[in-house]
Amino acid sequence: MYTRHHYEKAFWFWVVFLLVGLLVSITAAIVLGSVEIHPIHAWQIVFEKLFEGSFHAEWPAYQQTIVWEIRLPRVLLGACVGAGLAIVGAILQAIVRNPLADPYLFGVSSGASAGAVAVIIFLGSSVSSFMLPFAAFLGSLLAIAMVFTFAFKFRQLEPSQLILAGVSVSFIFSAITNFIIFSSKNRGATESAVFWMLGGLGKAEWHQLVIAFFLVGVGSIYLILYARPLNALMMGEETATTLGIDTLRLRQIMFVLCALITGVMVAFSGAIGFIGLMLPHIVRLFVGADHRKVLPLCLLLGAIFLIWVDVLARTALSPEELPVGIITAFLGAPFVLWLMHKKFQRVR
Repeated sequence: MYTRHHYEKAFWFWVVFLLVGLLVSITAAIVLGSVEIHPIHAWQIVFEKLFEGSFHAEWPAYQQTIVWEIRLPRVLLGACVGAGLAIVGAILQAIVRNPLADPYLFGVSSGASAGAVAVIIFLGSSVSSFMLPFAAFLGSLLAIAMVFTFAFKFRQLEPSQLILAGVSVSFIFSAITNFIIFSSKNRGATESAVFWMLGGLGKAEWHQLVIAFFLVGVGSIYLILYARPLNALMMGEETATTLGIDTLRLRQIMFVLCALITGVMVAFSGAIGFIGLMLPHIVRLFVGADHRKVLPLCLLLGAIFLIWVDVLARTALSPEELPVGIITAFLGAPFVLWLMHKKFQRVR
């Protein structure tokens, strides 16, 4: 049995390890691809763009375009999306006390997808850079509102009610999304929406990063501040109430924040599943269940994980590119089966 002191030491070890791993991952993702670029040249290009005149070395113009315009925005967006989805998964698992909870289970991702697909299909090429994330957020917020409406009973939100309501809402929005795509006469927009639904980072742009990093950064800080109430909630509804925590209000705040983060991440990257389900469990294996440790490490591990999944997506079948969502599904489905097997063994 690991002690609290052991987990404290393990936490700081993993923070340093994952920070180094994140830097290595960003570097590797920038230099790997159909055109390989030396790591030193890659970082020289980055610093030259950030601090003009810092380097006088010469490199081909195409390398600067590849690093600054294509790969670096994609890598940073992948890190941001992975971090956001991982911390949202950890939060949802805590507030419903269910190890299989993630944004898809509660219809958050499905609602965001419906909003974004509607904008893509009906507005086509005229979609602005802010319209897509706004529509996705509205969709995710509507999904959360429906979950609360269906699950609300006697001013209490039971975890089992939330899960059943979430699954139902998820199917509703999936059906709406499929109907919008099926009924569309715009073939180009339909193909774009279908590919977007599979998940990918190929359309990453710098203006998206400003929104994504601000949202994930501020939202994550706010979520981490609620780590102690989340720990109490994990111990049970009565325990949390005894400690003076308004569990209904806590869940409402957490759900709205999760909807906001998930909605915008889905708008920028498409529907990428299983990250919020898998990574919190992996983190808990090493630092325990204390959310003061789990949430920061989920951010780092989520960023690293999606960076490498994206590297695999664009290099495995080069020059063709695999949708990122396909790879995460291949990894996530066996993980769910493993969780079910583990839970069954405990029951026995």
